[in-house]
Order: sequence, then structure tokens, then C-alpha cells
Amino acid sequence: MSRATGQEPVAVVGIGQTKHVAARQDVSIAGLVREAAVRALEDAELTWADIDAVVIGKAPDFFEGVMMPELYLADALGAVGKPMLRVHTAGSVGGSTALVAANLVAARVHGTVLTVAFEKQSESNAMWGLSLPVPFQAPLTAGAGGFFAPHVRAYMRRTGAPDHIGSLVAFKDRRNALKNPYAHLHEKDLTLEKVRSAPMLWDPIRYSETCPSSDGACAMVLTGVQGAARAPRRPAWMHGGAMRSEPTIFAGKDYVSPQAGRDCAADTYHQAGVVDPRRQIDVVEMYVPFSWYEPMWLENLGFADQGEGWKLVEAEVTEMDGDLPVNPSGGVLSSNPIGASGMIRFAEAALQVRGAAGEHQIDGARLALGHAYGGGAQFFSMWLVGSERPDS
Repeated sequence: MSRATGQEPVAVVGIGQTKHVAARQDVSIAGLVREAAVRALEDAELTWADIDAVVIGKAPDFFEGVMMPELYLADALGAVGKPMLRVHTAGSVGGSTALVAANLVAARVHGTVLTVAFEKQSESNAMWGLSLPVPFQAPLTAGAGGFFAPHVRAYMRRTGAPDHIGSLVAFKDRRNALKNPYAHLHEKDLTLEKVRSAPMLWDPIRYSETCPSSDGACAMVLTGVQGAARAPRRPAWMHGGAMRSEPTIFAGKDYVSPQAGRDCAADTYHQAGVVDPRRQIDVVEMYVPFSWYEPMWLENLGFADQGEGWKLVEAEVTEMDGDLPVNPSGGVLSSNPIGASGMIRFAEAALQVRGAAGEHQIDGARLALGHAYGGGAQFFSMWLVGSERPDS
């Protein structure tokens, strides 16, 4: 998305989440997405009749074993007789779904758009889903952690990062999650020593340094200037957003710091007029499914020089009271309904600049980054949202 002349400014006026848990056995997939959507509409004080179009996203269909679920979810989301669009970009899909919805508003195709992302992992087995043989791709027989662990080891070799950094990130995010009522994991008795002594799953990733499997959904209502003027609460304004992708495997690919991630961040910053992300951005909701990805993405997104990301973690810069808070919501390490995880990052960034994040609110947050990635570190989506309208 660019800030071209003539585009409609995009505002987030409604946000809704479900409580993310291991298994929502009380609702169907339709009930799950409707719960988040109703909360977003209530936040915006709108009705189904006010929505012009729906954009829905989720991770691969085989995660639940329900093919093309958007067809039967149209009724639950008030989309009968209205345009409805499905988006899929693996784990980054929640972010890219929000960007597609934002572009529809920016281009004045639709005035007010409901965007929803979800996952109901309890009804299938994501580990099995990730182990399907794909031609010309590296096997994922050990699940996502088995695929990404070698990249973490490569980062450690490249930067000289000590092996306790991942535990610091995990302990931080799990403590932050205690302040977020929607977070899946609320481990009140967790200590840093417990994280460090947790069983090793994929060296160097320990059990407590990896994300859970969650059921959950997230929804947002996006609109333009007129809709924002009628909103009952302060909107979050979109300042920039971008998507980038690259193949899972190609000669010269940098798995530690993918080019697509760097390009996506650069485009987003350019649109927003950000030249020094470390100083200009107040809070980051970063997609960190394995704790070591926080220092890796700090470098990839331009918050730290190469080899310096882990030093920010160790210096507590990314703590809630640090000068660059990362994942005050608890992040993906605390809630991971895969198809929704990216949208949750975008929504949590919007909550921060609206001053509506509750106990995990960062004081004075004016500009926040939402970040998502997916696949074999091949799909990236990001947006910057602010408390002020970008053209004001």
C-alpha cells in the first residue's frame, strides 16, 4: 500500500478478539469468527448493515480439514449478498488480510470493511499439516520448529549471541501475557530458571521458548475519514503498510535476515516517513513464534545493526518499560491461532495508539508497528499505525 495522492486515509475504528485457548469446544468455526466480529462491531458501535465488504484470512485449510471455509462463514459474518474475499499467505495471513482490507478502503472501493482472521487448531493437527510432502521443498517432518532451528543456530554463530537470549525473550513475553486477558498462556508461576531448564525440543529452542497451539479469532473494522469522524472512540490511523514475499529455497537466500523482510520494512517506513525506526516507533508487535526470532527480527526490521539485536534483548530495551517495547501483549509466544496471529499483531499495534490496550498499554504510544511473517520465512506483512491522521 502506498500513500499516493488521492488515496483515502484508513482508520481502525473497531477491534475484537476471542479469548485464545487450547480448544474452543463450545463453538464451531462460524461461532468463533462471529464472536470476534461482533466484538469489533460493538467497539465501533456499528451493525452488520454498516459493513460494505468482508475480507477473511486463515492459514492452510488442512490445518482444520475444512476446505474453503469462507463459503460457509459468509452467513456468520453478515456477508450474504456482499463482496467477500479470502486471503492466504501462510502464517503472515492475518497481516496480509488486514492490508487487503485497508487497500479496499484506501482505493475507495468500499467505505467500511470488516476483516477477520482465525484458526481452530484443536479440530485438526498442525504438526501433521506441516509435514505434508511438498515437491521441491525441504521436508517439515519435525514441524515448524525443526525447520527454523537451524536458522536460529546460524544466527547464533553469525552474531556470537549467548545461548540464554531466547530464554530472556520467552520470560518477558510470558510475563507480559499476564496483563492481557485474551492471551492463551497465563503462567503465573513461571520463572527465568524454569524457562532455561525446560526440555529441549529443537536445539537450541526449548519447550518454553516456543509458541502454543491456540484456537482463536481476531477482527477489525476499517473505514475512511467520514467513518472515522463518526467513531465513538479514538481511531488508529494507518501510516504505511506493505507485503513482500520470496521463495522458501533459492541460491543465496539469507534465512537469518530474509531480503523480503528487509524490503517490506523499508517500504512501510518510507510510506510513513520513518527514517530512524528505533527512535520514531514507540512500540512493536512482532511475530515471534520462537523466542530467538525477536533479536533476529530486530535486525531484519532495522531496529538494530547486524549482530546487535541480541544485545538489545540483554539490555532489556524490549521490556515494557524499555525504550522499544516489543510484544507487550505477550505476542505469538503466548497466543498462536496461526491464521489470526498476524492480525492480532496488527490489532494490538492499533490498540496501543488508541490508548486502549488496558494493563499492557505503553504510555505515550503514538506510532506502532504490526509485523507478521509466514511460510519458510517467505511471506511478510507489516503496517504502521498512529494516533494522528497521517495527512493532518
